[in-house]
Amino acid sequence: MYQKIMVPVDLENTEQLSGALSVAQQIAEANGSEVLIAGVHGGAPSSLAHNADEYQKKLDTYAASLPCASVCKTSALPIYSRDPGVEIGPAIVKAAQDNEVQLIVMASHMPGWVEHVFHSNAGYVACHATMSVFVVR
Repeated sequence: MYQKIMVPVDLENTEQLSGALSVAQQIAEANGSEVLIAGVHGGAPSSLAHNADEYQKKLDTYAASLPCASVCKTSALPIYSRDPGVEIGPAIVKAAQDNEVQLIVMASHMPGWVEHVFHSNAGYVACHATMSVFVVR
């Protein structure tokens, strides 16, 4: 049913991703799917990576370390954006379309007062993606 599953990740907050990664793994195992671990990076030096190559290496290492990597095809997909803070939702949707993803499994947090004014990233993706989106809290 799903040949490609994308899991957007924030490498600075990986402890919040276990639920989404577990769901993606279960769906991937049941369908023989490929899992794309996608991370959005601005390309500019940050506390996480000094450049795009360093970010790619960290994302590759993270994807290879996941439990799902031992049971299904898992690869890293860096997504570059000029302003990740503003463009993260649209960047994820575009990358999913460009990579012919059929399902996005995305972690979310409990909504707060900010989400009453602005969409959360998961909310944006769920509203604008043309493929199925599974938001995991």
